[in-house]
Amino acid sequence: MRPIRSAIPALLASAILATSLTGCQFGAPEEETGEIVIGADLELSGAAPQVGKAYQRALELKVEQLNESGALGGRRVRLEVRDNKFDASISATNIGDFTANPAISGIIMGSCNDCAIGAAKTVKSKQVPTIALAPASDVAAPGPDREYMFKLGPNARDNVAAIAAELRTRKVKTVALLHTADRYGTEGAATLASELVGVEEDSTDIPILAKRSVKATDTDVSQAVEALVSEEPEAIIVWTPADQANLAIASLKGEGYKGHVFFDAVAAGDLFIGNSGSAAENTTMVFTQTMVIDDVIATTPAKAASKQWFRDYTARFGGYYGYSSFAADAVQLIVDAAVRAGGGEEPDRRRIRSLLETAETDGLSGPIRMTPENHSGLMPQALSLLVARGGRWRLAG
Repeated sequence: MRPIRSAIPALLASAILATSLTGCQFGAPEEETGEIVIGADLELSGAAPQVGKAYQRALELKVEQLNESGALGGRRVRLEVRDNKFDASISATNIGDFTANPAISGIIMGSCNDCAIGAAKTVKSKQVPTIALAPASDVAAPGPDREYMFKLGPNARDNVAAIAAELRTRKVKTVALLHTADRYGTEGAATLASELVGVEEDSTDIPILAKRSVKATDTDVSQAVEALVSEEPEAIIVWTPADQANLAIASLKGEGYKGHVFFDAVAAGDLFIGNSGSAAENTTMVFTQTMVIDDVIATTPAKAASKQWFRDYTARFGGYYGYSSFAADAVQLIVDAAVRAGGGEEPDRRRIRSLLETAETDGLSGPIRMTPENHSGLMPQALSLLVARGGRWRLAG
């Protein structure tokens, strides 16, 4: 398939410039050449191949755009992709190979929480900056133990805050929760329990009537959904990946449930809701505006860049996948830092890490701010409430 040429090189270059690090003039000195090599450890088979393949498509498209833009001068970006099969032991082997390669400027890891957490010690000891796209907070915290590990994507605490605020706005009195029995699902359940009951003196307690967990690999959630519906909550919160969220929608319809339905950001998958059809109508999800950027007026260069990314991704792949923007932003962050750090064929990885730790950019996903205390950079302001209308996600309101 031929490269996308939907934007002239000057426009694409300006879009790339709009998302680069604050204070950075993106472009190497004319005499500097060579490759910026990025390793990618992704779930291309096993438990979550859809997400891993979406990440791979996004990474490859972003690298292609950077190389064709001319913004890098004489340098080019090269991606090395390996499949970890959603297996932490295979991921460890991949990370070991990447960290042993002195040409690697940085590593991007996929959605596997255990893979990213397991890699933290290796990337620190080998001093290779790594950005994980896995959702659990433990991926990038605590800071002293995650010196070379960064995280890009929605955070549980921010997702919960957005959902809790909307529940109170709608005057919902009781909820039930379906979540995955993994690190992120457990974190979500604990954070919701803390946020909904007895946190603020002037806030209304919202009891969680029932919780049910499912394995991340389960292909049937009907029994769990049936148990939650039987408690007659006014709202059900679904804290699962996209495939299981779609299963939950179908089960809720089968149970005749008429209450509010909320999805955590991990449920974001395809723009068009697919098999769920009309059953998903009016459900609410917390996610970034990238998923619905065609509904947003481009009032800033960053939003214009996001709209262009949405168009290019959709033109290339025939649809849009929500998490693609995080992968593209991860590439941008590493490339920006590598260009500023210099180092040629053997990158200065300690310098790249330091630059990542203070990165500030209005990325495709929204505002990203890294600090030494916080290696999970997506700001709460990046999140919006989306609603399912007419078989696709739209901006709420």
